[in-house]
Order: sequence, then structure tokens, then C-alpha cells
Amino acid sequence: MEKETTIYDIAKLLNLSPATVSRALNDHPAINSNTKRIITATATEMGYRSNTFASNLRRQRTNTIGVIVPRLNSNFMSTVLAGMEKVANKSSYNLIISQSLESVKKEVANAKTMFNSRVDGLLVSVAYDTEKTDHFDAFTKKGVPLLFFDRVLDHKQGTSIVIDNVKAGYEATAHLIGQGCRRIMHVTGSLKRNVYIDRLEGYRLALLEAGLPYEEELIRMTDLSEEAGIEAASHIQSMAGRPDGLFIANDFCAVSCMSALKRAGLSIPSDIAVVGFNNDPVSTVIEPNLTTIDYPGEKMGEVAAQSLINHLNGTMNIQTTNRIVLHSELIVRESSLKSAIF
Repeated sequence: MEKETTIYDIAKLLNLSPATVSRALNDHPAINSNTKRIITATATEMGYRSNTFASNLRRQRTNTIGVIVPRLNSNFMSTVLAGMEKVANKSSYNLIISQSLESVKKEVANAKTMFNSRVDGLLVSVAYDTEKTDHFDAFTKKGVPLLFFDRVLDHKQGTSIVIDNVKAGYEATAHLIGQGCRRIMHVTGSLKRNVYIDRLEGYRLALLEAGLPYEEELIRMTDLSEEAGIEAASHIQSMAGRPDGLFIANDFCAVSCMSALKRAGLSIPSDIAVVGFNNDPVSTVIEPNLTTIDYPGEKMGEVAAQSLINHLNGTMNIQTTNRIVLHSELIVRESSLKSAIF
């Protein structure tokens, strides 16, 4: 490899001291503008690159924030990351982003990489099968702030940013009940995760309030993929007591299920009303448009990044703030409206 150009090389060529070169490259006011211009032009010509990593190590800061997410290929997570990036850039921080691919083993490896990269703080949305927080202990022991978002775990030194998933699940189910549905199926994800446990609890509470029975056969645990939606539709067609309402814990799976039901000849919403979750763009592409819960992904990303940066800057202590809850909203569209024309 070609040898890296250093400030000593520039200083030798220009017959200046390394300290003068360093100050000029850092725009120090003690160096006159003509000297700065000569040094900067020479540095560019010689291919000099500032060693930001070494400089940051001296200051005990890297100005980087680590982010671990389950998957990058979801609209929701893309909006979360966009919010984080906007806030981080404004405060001169960079993001290092990795995905666990829904595997705790990969999540552990990602956490180790982030720790060794000396990130100033870590933002995490956990994988499907994560049950413990041991792999994040190294961060808290070093005083590196830890913040969970969306899919969270209880951690005595970590803050969580969520929506009220119990309330959102309740509102989705209560809406279907209000449209006359009396047999509502809930298609959910792994019940190891807070988001799906809480949405199921909201579903259960709405049924209880309406005097409707909670039936295990109407709960389907899946990975909420496109295939899971197709399988749910197939299962619905084979049921003796077919549901008249369907609450699915994400829009992508809901749209897949709706398409399969329509191909099988069922009419939505007259045969079966459908509510999804996340307000992904796909919810307005399917016909009829999908009723869903608007999940503020970008806002969540902004709040997560800003909270972490505020902590790093000493204006907020996230370790004394256990949970930040953001607002969500039921967006009513044609897919669930049995009792009226939209």
C-alpha cells in the first residue's frame, strides 16, 4: 500500500513546523490566511487525509452512534433510520448501522462490533429471538448510553422508546367490533417481543369489554411475512367458523392476506373486514385501501437519536428515564368499513 501522507511530510516539504501545519489544517486563527491557503493546497496535492479516528480517540469521543435493527428492508425501519440520520447529522454525529436479520446470534456479534468500534452510544431494536440483555452489559459498564426503540427489552440502565401498543391493539379491535364484527382473528408475530404481546393484550381487552369470547384458535403466531399472509388466508378458508374480522400486526402481511382472500373469491370488507398496522405505503396501494395504525417511525428515530445526543451532551440523563411513549393513530379506510360506504 502507498504510505499515508502525514503532517510531518507536509511540514518537511514546506520547511514549516508540524505544529504550524496542524493548526492551519484545523483553521486555527493564529495562522494567517495566506499560510493556511498554501498548506491546505499542498496537503490536497499530496493526498493528505485527516486521521479523525486518532483525533477522536484522544478526545475520548468518536462522534458515532451505533444502531442495530432487525431488518433494513422494511418501510417502517427506513423511516426510523431517516429520523435518526436527520438528527445525528445536525449534531455532527455519524451512524453505524447493522442488522441482526432476526437472529440473536448475529445481534450479539453486531453489539461486539459496535463496542470495538467505540461508538459513543447505542440504539437497538431487538431481534425476534432475543431474550436477554447480557450482550449489552459491556456498554453500560463502560458508561456508554444504551437506548432501545420499538422492540424493547427491560434493562435497568437502558431507556425505551415505544408507542402504546396495548392502546393501538385495543383501538384496532374495537373498530372492527364497532363495524359489527363478532369473530375477529388476530395474526401476530413472536410473543417474545413487547410489540406483539402488547397488541395481543389490546385485542383481548377490546373483546372483553364487548363481551366477546377470547378463542385460541383465532390467534395465529407467524413471522408476519408475505408467505404468512397467504397461509393465514388459506387457513381462514378452511375454518368451519370463518372470522368476519381480521387484525394483522403489520401491513405487509395484511396486504398479502387480503390479496389471497380476494383471489379466493371473498369480498373485503363485506365478508371479512381487515385492519393492519404501521401505515406503510402499501396500505394505500391495495384495493380496498387498508385500515391501519399510523406508527410514527420518523418521529421515533428523531426522538431516539436526540435523546441519546442530549445525554452525551449532558442536557438529559436517559438512564433516569425508563420509557418514552409516542402517539399512534387509527387510520380508517375502506378495508374495514362494513357498516358504511367510505
